Amino acid sequence: MTMSDSEAEQVINIENASAAAPRTRPKPGERRAQILQTLASMLEQPGGERVTTAALAAQLQVSEAALYRHFASKAQMFEGLIDFIEQSVFTLINQIEAQATEIGPRRAVQIVTMLIKFAEKNPGMTRVMVGDALLLEHERLQQRMNLFFDKIEAALKQCLRSDVCANDSTTPTLDAQVRASVLVAFARGRLQRYARSGFKRLPSEQLAACLALMSQATHDLA
Repeated sequence: MTMSDSEAEQVINIENASAAAPRTRPKPGERRAQILQTLASMLEQPGGERVTTAALAAQLQVSEAALYRHFASKAQMFEGLIDFIEQSVFTLINQIEAQATEIGPRRAVQIVTMLIKFAEKNPGMTRVMVGDALLLEHERLQQRMNLFFDKIEAALKQCLRSDVCANDSTTPTLDAQVRASVLVAFARGRLQRYARSGFKRLPSEQLAACLALMSQATHDLA
């Protein structure tokens, strides 16, 4: 079977177009970011199933070997997500702490509110924050998240010390520590409920009223 001149011309044009438009490769860092974004997206799926590198590679339509060209291990991928969480949250905390016009307790409430709303907007990250996604992974990952919440508590304690001192407390450091630990426990509980409800129970549910009640209760105890 022979092709007409017009058919042959179409084939040549297609071949030329293919040659003129070579397959584009992701820029340095783009594939790494894509892997982390896909991992976070997979963690958002209800059911809480453990994400394997095989499933991640299939989602990205690449080989597992391709993943390891960008990350030395699966643990390093989770560390990338933790880096994002830490950078995002602590940048916002620094901005809140810089608002010298706000009194300490109000800044503490803003920090807890920000943390909960960050988790609500990033369900996959929430599973990392509460440790559900880190089960059976390297122990150092959970240690990093524990340290993350320790730093949150330290920031809250710093905000609350001025209020405790103003109330002539005989143990201002201890009282501020207690109030900070209560707020962190509340935040972690809201995040765990959010993750384990399949992201149906929003952590910001009646948040302002709860924080107002807790602030008053801890204030009375101090």
